[in-house]
Amino acid sequence: MESGADSGAGAAAEADSNGGFLRCFGRQVKLFREMAGLTQAQLGKRVGYGEAQIAAVEQGRRIPKPELIDALDRETGARGVLMAMKKEVAKARYPSFFRQYAELEAEAVELHAYSNHAVKGLVQTEEYARAVFRMWRPLLDEETIEQRVAARMERQKFFARRPAPLLSCVIDEHVLRRPLGGAQVLRGQLEQLLIYGHQRNVEMQVMPTGREEHAGLAGPLTLIHASDERRMAYVEVQGLSALHTEPKKVSPLESTYGVLRAQALNPRESLIFIEKLLGEL
Repeated sequence: MESGADSGAGAAAEADSNGGFLRCFGRQVKLFREMAGLTQAQLGKRVGYGEAQIAAVEQGRRIPKPELIDALDRETGARGVLMAMKKEVAKARYPSFFRQYAELEAEAVELHAYSNHAVKGLVQTEEYARAVFRMWRPLLDEETIEQRVAARMERQKFFARRPAPLLSCVIDEHVLRRPLGGAQVLRGQLEQLLIYGHQRNVEMQVMPTGREEHAGLAGPLTLIHASDERRMAYVEVQGLSALHTEPKKVSPLESTYGVLRAQALNPRESLIFIEKLLGEL
């Protein structure tokens, strides 16, 4: 999911599953709206959304944000029925293989990630994320792309949590040079990395292409430290993912990441390097 991954047939089945639930939720919204004697336009005005947006929710074409669900429940007199489905609606933002990771990420006290295909989703700009999803094959439809972009932006609430969780990232140099979506999109992404990199709870490191030793050739990984002291690891490639919880699986990946951090530029050098890349655009 970090690089927009969905497998072909699996993606189609997942989209159908998500669509079925969202259509069911939409029918519930429509039922409560009609019972309240409201038109779509009237309900939209009450909750601060347009008629077309209410119609899209009722037809299962739009994933409503939690605050919209709260407002819909209140204004239609649903008495908590719609609110009770908020968690399931939120899950529909992600493909099934990514949902457990997304829940763990939202509650983690530490995340440590290595990226070698694209910038980690958690720190992507909206424009960069949209470019990543547009490039996936088989092609995703525009509605799915926008849903996935919104979900990716929602994940960035991670940085607003208190106490602030720790995040470290090692990013291959070629990822930072690849102009996904165009030079302006890349510029915005590099600027965002600099903003995050100057936060006290975030450490960005660049792995230069010229390094003769590289411990991350097996691919990207994310280490997750939970508040209950569980240590887990998440790996993903071509729509296939694995969440490891056993020490015998997690420990080697922790060792790999430790070596990667030692081989990469240190955080201060990395921010200088990213500033240099910005100057080249």
